[in-house]
Amino acid sequence: MNKMNPLPQNAVLLIIDVQKGLDDPYWGERNNPQAEQNMARLLAAWRQTARPVFHVQHLSTNPASPLRPDQPGCAIKDEVLPRQGEPLFQKRVNSAFIGTELEHQLHQRGYDTLIIVGLTTPHCISSTARMAGNLGFHTWVVSDATAANELSGPDGSTYTAEEVHSVSLAALHGEFATVVDTEAMLGAL
Repeated sequence: MNKMNPLPQNAVLLIIDVQKGLDDPYWGERNNPQAEQNMARLLAAWRQTARPVFHVQHLSTNPASPLRPDQPGCAIKDEVLPRQGEPLFQKRVNSAFIGTELEHQLHQRGYDTLIIVGLTTPHCISSTARMAGNLGFHTWVVSDATAANELSGPDGSTYTAEEVHSVSLAALHGEFATVVDTEAMLGAL
């Protein structure tokens, strides 16, 4: 991917739904097995350069979901555990902006640039990036620090995790967000 201009010091790393339950076979095959490693690299760089980090956790209301608050799968993965002082927003729908204080906190702190990583690309990453773009935030999605699962269409067709991921990113890029990879993002710090 192309070299980026330097990011502002107050660019927020928004880590979405990196939860243990998303490793459950319930979700089907997944792409980008290195996504969490890339998220951890970005998180370390953000902390090292004293940039803001916000976390999002999904609290599912679906009785079958491993992401229900009473299930161990709701826990955030060790690679990206929040530290004291890093806000955690808990949500019950796909977008991190719905039913949370995320937008208010970003505006209150004067943050207008979001770097989005996490799980999963066609769902919570896409919903949040679309809203962020529509709300006027400078929005970036890191392609190899996100991942998708295979999906079935209404006609019964199956789409591989890589197909779902690629098309989801293509739909975001240039319209709601700019899509880059981890190396490009690290180079912009």
